[in-house]
Amino acid sequence: MMTSFAKKTALITGASRGIGEATARHFAQEGANVVLLARSKDDVERIASEIVAAGGSALALGCDVAWFHDVTSAVDIAQDTFGSVDILINNAGLIDPIARITDSDPEEWGLMIDVNLKGVYHGYRAAMPVMQAQGSGTVINISSGAATGALEGWSHYCAAKAAVLALTRCGHKEMAEHGLRVMGLSPGTVATDMQVQIKQSGINPVSELHPNVHIPAKWVAAGLAYLCGPGGDAWLGQDFSLKTPEGRAALGLPAPG
Repeated sequence: MMTSFAKKTALITGASRGIGEATARHFAQEGANVVLLARSKDDVERIASEIVAAGGSALALGCDVAWFHDVTSAVDIAQDTFGSVDILINNAGLIDPIARITDSDPEEWGLMIDVNLKGVYHGYRAAMPVMQAQGSGTVINISSGAATGALEGWSHYCAAKAAVLALTRCGHKEMAEHGLRVMGLSPGTVATDMQVQIKQSGINPVSELHPNVHIPAKWVAAGLAYLCGPGGDAWLGQDFSLKTPEGRAALGLPAPG
């Protein structure tokens, strides 16, 4: 299921930990120039230095996806450094503070939208013109079952992920004729810091899941690599799910328990 990324440049948002970090390491191992973007610049610099020390090609940039200027600057630097922008993984996302609608803080609710939804749009708007000029590129948005299901305390997250799914569909509709491949990946629950926050909230059934049901972030990285190759062609404009037996089988992973 390996995909070769030789001479390809991949931008990964939220790359300081979890899915983003695992994806940066995986793609670098497969030959990509990886550009790690996150607000916590110290963390992505540490990860990038470890990738380089292992023989990979990596660049770390401080970037808050809620701010369009940060994202356009990162895309410009990536293109200037490596000559192309071939892959964009829109992974950056928040879930805290988890709260029921009547208990939620409007400013914090809006910040979630700035990061989880507008951050994806900012990635589109900054990278897609570059990819269009190249005549090729792949954009993958990290999706969620929350895109199509309501969960108590997650109004901000569900609303943002539903909108991201709409952006996946719109991106494909508008950009396929220009050579761009746009799709989403819905991983299910992943063993990251976000699950710790969810567990602590005690709200809705997801917080009651035992930690051993969460999949490792490296499985998601493998799924993203798969979608960047020919296997992703069947999922353009849609969400590929790692929660299904078919999705797991495509990657040679164990079926859901």
